[in-house]
Amino acid sequence: MLFNSLAYIVFLSVVVVAYFLAAPRWRVWLLLAASYFFYMCWAWEYALFLIVQTGISYACAEYLGGGPHRPYRRLCLAAALSASLGMLAYFKYYNFFVDSVSATLRILGFGLTLRHLEILLPVGISFYSFRAVSYMIDAYRGTIPARTRLSHFALYMAFFPLLLAGPIERAGNLLAQFERRNSFDITRFVEGGKLIAWGLFKKVVIADRLAFYVDRIYGDPGSYSGSTLLLATYFFAFQIYCDFSGYSDMAIGSARLLGYDLMQNFNLPYYATSMTDFWRRWHISLSTWFRDYVYIPLGGSRVSAARWSLNIAAVFLLSGLWHGASWTFVTWGALHAFYYLAEHAWRRGARNLPFLKTLSPRVLKPLQIVVVFHLVLFAWVFFRAASVSQAALIVSRIATDLGGRLYLGPSQFTMAVSLVLVGVLLLYQYAQARGVVSLHFSRTRVPLPVRFAGYAGLLLLTGLLAVPANRFIYSQF
Repeated sequence: MLFNSLAYIVFLSVVVVAYFLAAPRWRVWLLLAASYFFYMCWAWEYALFLIVQTGISYACAEYLGGGPHRPYRRLCLAAALSASLGMLAYFKYYNFFVDSVSATLRILGFGLTLRHLEILLPVGISFYSFRAVSYMIDAYRGTIPARTRLSHFALYMAFFPLLLAGPIERAGNLLAQFERRNSFDITRFVEGGKLIAWGLFKKVVIADRLAFYVDRIYGDPGSYSGSTLLLATYFFAFQIYCDFSGYSDMAIGSARLLGYDLMQNFNLPYYATSMTDFWRRWHISLSTWFRDYVYIPLGGSRVSAARWSLNIAAVFLLSGLWHGASWTFVTWGALHAFYYLAEHAWRRGARNLPFLKTLSPRVLKPLQIVVVFHLVLFAWVFFRAASVSQAALIVSRIATDLGGRLYLGPSQFTMAVSLVLVGVLLLYQYAQARGVVSLHFSRTRVPLPVRFAGYAGLLLLTGLLAVPANRFIYSQF
């Protein structure tokens, strides 16, 4: 059941009405049943893996919640983490490991080829596995309540708005909300509806329309010029942003209809002025997860310069591998690690350069935004390409064949619509960056008639320009 489908709108409407009609003591159970129904609409087998992950995490946390006097606390945590991450590794990375080992053996002259398995990858397993891991570690650290109701924890793991593609919510935020009794709030309901409408527009009107061009060009990059490949890469940058942030907006909006607040996952990432700033704005729930559960435990910045560099590299390489079992994602992570470390070195060496001191902030900030965006754009080539060799071909053609014939898509009208939509997105985000429009539609300086005209236009354009429902990109991770 896709967020961008009529079935989901009907499902969400029924759940919201039933939730507020139900007695408060039954609401968690109602949401839990609805969440498992939502998940099993993909495949009923998926629920089995979610139940196992929930059971392991809850049992471990309950034991750890007994206090620091409990014996073998570290052993319990290590065993539970190994089981949880081992399940994720098997489903997501077994074939990647087998293929990599087999390729290495062939290079070394051995004829042995390891068996490739047809493994069912449960949708959203990367997201709910990371929620489970954070919960167990927080229980070990004592940063969450010592005891949690099983029904509340099961809902935390399965809550349908964030089940398939996040945000990777923290237990400390969501479990406390499950304890309270929500009453219907028209203001929150309207805000949630606006977020859903805006997220749906970004997905079905912008992202899915750009996908037609991107999929065609990246599906056969050897047949197109460098200028065409460059345009497809620009389009992909906005496609993946609108696709994933659109999902996040719909998830946050869906939860808000029910009275729950999920964490912000995007904050105008293409307006970042540095790579550090970019990762404070892009997939915030993932970047903060790696910060809290990988980077800081490794020592963070409280170590030698060499060790710190290794910590940064480890975080970004793991982040790349989290996205998918492919060397393209590892390369994408490695590029961002290089950007981050190079930027750190640049700041230390360039802070006293005379020409930088002469630049006005009005000039320097846009220049920084353009540079950071294009560094991110270059890395997106490896993220989107089918292989590292294909990514290298695309980069080579862009560098050597920009004067080649530019493919304008199946029609000039379609291309014009795509370009206008990207322009509208940029203008709207500029208004958000200037504070004219709130990121989550809660506050705005725009007059009421203009707002209502905008909402009506948004719904009209969604109806006129929406393309057939496609899966969200990040649901495959």
